[in-house]
Amino acid sequence: MLKLITRRLLISLVILFIISVLVFVATLLLPGDPARAMLGQQATPERLEALREQMGLNEPAWLRYFSWLGGLFVGDFGASVTGASVGELLGERISASLVLMVAAAVIAIPVGIIVGAYSALRRGKAGDHTASAISLVLAALPEFVIGIVLITVFSTTVFRILPAVTMSPPGQEVWEYPAQLILPVLTLVLVVMPYIIRMMRATMVEVLDSGYVEMARLKGVPERQVITRHAVPHALAPVAQVVAIQLAWLAGGIVVVEFLFRYPGIGQALVDAVANRDVQVVQALSMLIAALYIVVNLLADIVGILTNPKLRTESAS
Repeated sequence: MLKLITRRLLISLVILFIISVLVFVATLLLPGDPARAMLGQQATPERLEALREQMGLNEPAWLRYFSWLGGLFVGDFGASVTGASVGELLGERISASLVLMVAAAVIAIPVGIIVGAYSALRRGKAGDHTASAISLVLAALPEFVIGIVLITVFSTTVFRILPAVTMSPPGQEVWEYPAQLILPVLTLVLVVMPYIIRMMRATMVEVLDSGYVEMARLKGVPERQVITRHAVPHALAPVAQVVAIQLAWLAGGIVVVEFLFRYPGIGQALVDAVANRDVQVVQALSMLIAALYIVVNLLADIVGILTNPKLRTESAS
C-alpha cells in the first residue's frame, strides 16, 4: 500500500508542476500591465519602468517562472497590486472559504451516504422514488440557480428570516455571525449531496445483490450486521471517488457561490483579482485550488483502498 501511495503522490507532484506552468503562462496572457495597475493611469513612464524592474517584469519569462516557483516552496507568494503581501491578503479569505467547505462537507457526506443507503434498502418503494426524483432535480440545477431560489424563499419574498448576503463588518470573522453562513452552506450542500446519494444508492443496490451478501444471509447473519459489516464497507469505495470529485468541485465551484452571496472568501478574491489584473493573487489562488484538488483525490484513493478489501489485498500482495 505504501508503494502505491508513493507512486500516486509522485504522479500528483508531476501534475502539479504541469499545472504551475499552465497557470503561469495563462497569467502572462492576461491583458493589461501589473505595474500600471499598481501605480494608476497617471504614473510617469520612469516610475513604471522602475516598478517593472523592481518586480522583475523585464526579465525573461522562464526566469520569472522559476523565481515564482521557488517562492511557492518557501511560502512567498509575491506582492499584490495593492502593495500588500499575497499571503497576508489571502489568509483571512482562505479561512473563510474553509469554513464553508468544511461545513458543507460535514453535512453533505454523511447525509448523502445515509439517504443513498436508505434509498437502496427501500428500492422500488415511495421513499426510494422520492429520494431519486429530488436528487435528480437538484443535480440538474446549477449552483447559482439553487442559491437564487434559496435567497428568494428565505431572504426576500417568502420568509425573510436569513440575510441574503454576507454582512459581517471588516475585521470580524464570518463565523461570528452564523446566520449569514446558512444559505451559502445550504447551497453547497444541495449541489454536492445529490451525486453522493445517487452513487451510494447504485453501489449499495449492486452490493446487496452480490453473492457474499446472499451467503451471509443464508448463514443466518442478522440483517443489521449484513448491512453494516458486509454491504456498506464494500459500497463506500466507489462513493469515496465521488466524494473526492465533489470536494474538489467545492474548491472551484465555491467561486460562484461566494460571488452570489458576496462572501469574503477565495472565490470573491479570485473574481476581484482577475478584474484588477492582480497576477500574483490569481497565480496563488489557482495553485491553491489545484493543490487542494490533487490532495483530495489522493485521499480518496487511499480511502478507496482502505474501504475495499479486494483492493487492500491486491495492494498488500
